[in-house]
Amino acid sequence: MPLLASDRAGRGEPLLLLHGIGSTRDDFAALLPRLAEHFDVLSLDLPGHGGSPVSTWPPTVATLTDAVEADLDSRGMQRVHVLGNSLGGRIGIELAARHRAHSLVSLSPSGLGLPAERLHQGLLMATARNLTRTLRPVLGTLASTPAGRTALLAGMRARPWEASETEALAMRGGFADSTGFWSMLWWAVLQDVPTGLHRVDCPVTLAQGALDVVGSGQTPRYLAMIPGSRFQLLPAAGHAPQSDAAEAILTLVRETAARATSGALVS
Repeated sequence: MPLLASDRAGRGEPLLLLHGIGSTRDDFAALLPRLAEHFDVLSLDLPGHGGSPVSTWPPTVATLTDAVEADLDSRGMQRVHVLGNSLGGRIGIELAARHRAHSLVSLSPSGLGLPAERLHQGLLMATARNLTRTLRPVLGTLASTPAGRTALLAGMRARPWEASETEALAMRGGFADSTGFWSMLWWAVLQDVPTGLHRVDCPVTLAQGALDVVGSGQTPRYLAMIPGSRFQLLPAAGHAPQSDAAEAILTLVRETAARATSGALVS
């Protein structure tokens, strides 16, 4: 029996979608049907977010990855292609290091922030948590209008008014209602130090929006740690670029998966 709340659609090779802290699987709502044209897509709510219960303590990247692995095992899924954003991108890197990924596209992964950058990221995440909890009674109304979506997703997307209502409402199941948010922020984001990434044996594409004000310069730093990884800058895109750069992300996922099929790991 699956352990985490999910959406699943499509046919083909399995593709796992992992959202960031303070969001839900709805962050990929617009991308999922398009990805499902090429893949068997599984989009999960991380523990404590959306419909998934808190199942790990302490909620480190390692234990969150354990929870994702356990869910994959319950579905009989071994190695999967992965698309992850922010904390989800970091968990995707950990899955790759555990040899559970065929390929990985990691959008603005956390984990390599300098102390000042971690403080900045923590303050932004804490502000989003407190603001969305205060605005929770009117989040539905805000998400229904371009101006409201701009207010909700500013800082996460470069063009937040273009996001769908469903994508904006991911803030409710994430930042507003996530259980154990503060402990996850501390353990999985602010205290995380990636190790063992030399074990990654699949094609990896790292991507970051040029207008990312949350993740700073963390993403390119992974290039020196992950064998054969490649970096792609996404113009006019923010930290969670799913609606800012949908076409580019679709292309990156297909191309990175094709590298796995062809056996092309290194550039």
